[in-house]
Amino acid sequence: MSGPPNTLRAVALNCTLKRSPAPSSTDVVLGLLVDALKAHDVDTEVIRVVDRGVAVGVTSDEGDGDGWPAIRSKVLDAQILVMGSPIWLGNPSSVARNVLERMDAFLGEEDDQGRPIAYDRVAVVATVGNEDGAHNVAAQLYQGLVDVGFTIPPNAQAYWVGEAMGSVDLNDLDEVPEKVRSTATDVARNAVHLAQLLRHAGYPAS
Repeated sequence: MSGPPNTLRAVALNCTLKRSPAPSSTDVVLGLLVDALKAHDVDTEVIRVVDRGVAVGVTSDEGDGDGWPAIRSKVLDAQILVMGSPIWLGNPSSVARNVLERMDAFLGEEDDQGRPIAYDRVAVVATVGNEDGAHNVAAQLYQGLVDVGFTIPPNAQAYWVGEAMGSVDLNDLDEVPEKVRSTATDVARNAVHLAQLLRHAGYPAS
């Protein structure tokens, strides 16, 4: 990611189970948030986690071949984290849970002020699925992200869910519903506002 020194940076983690180049409805919602963040001059990088060989574990580096350390560096270099997950069996994907488990290591890491290493960073959520589970997914992701040090703004989830027991995905639609677009705009605005506040007045050291 690049940009002027005062430019906010964001990293969006697509936690789909589908490897590239398979189409991903999660990418569609993340694309809305990327565009909305761009309107606020936020430099955003999207990473499809399943393509990066992230090992299972709870440390910051699980050894040779682990793709997490590079992603971890980008997360900590950004002021805004976007967690994108499909709904599977009413819950976040296994990839999203793996990301949270790798972030568990943040609990034992401190910044140069002696604070938890994820402090002063904002996190929001993007969710897609074909059953009603978006609120449950957000609740689980919010809890994990707050536990490891991120701050959640109000209205912090953009989501789309299709008809119960249906077979239509978001990327099958001819057009993204306007309510989904407008919600993504709200999520981006609140995330940027909070990130700017934390940049200028971060949490105090103990």
